[in-house]
Amino acid sequence: MRVVFRSKVDTKLRIVGFAMPILAILIISTTARQSAGVLLLVAVLMILTAVVVVWIVLSTYYEITRDQLVVHSGPFSWRILLKEISGVQESSSVRSGPALSMDRLEVTWGKQHVLLISPEDKTGFLAVLHRRAPHLSPDL
Repeated sequence: MRVVFRSKVDTKLRIVGFAMPILAILIISTTARQSAGVLLLVAVLMILTAVVVVWIVLSTYYEITRDQLVVHSGPFSWRILLKEISGVQESSSVRSGPALSMDRLEVTWGKQHVLLISPEDKTGFLAVLHRRAPHLSPDL
């Protein structure tokens, strides 16, 4: 049985994520006429960047299966065996990771691997995680 938790998304990130495609279109449409090739290259790069950002904002979630924590974020995913998780703690680290909020959890597993996540329902996430991985300390 799998349980899915959406990522908490900070308002600023949500605004940036959805404003990027609009900004890209405005910039492309108002750019002084340069060579068609340069304009096309800039347009394609801006649109691709906007698509990836929106994809990440809309598709970042965490699922806990019987034996794994599976993290999805746009084109990226991580599969972590629950038995390999050595710790979960609150974090306000600014490092990058599949966390769309600064209200984060730091998951440590294996030989010093760390992943930052930001489940919207942090309490529910931790309850399910501790039920499926009883070796973890329930300190949080």
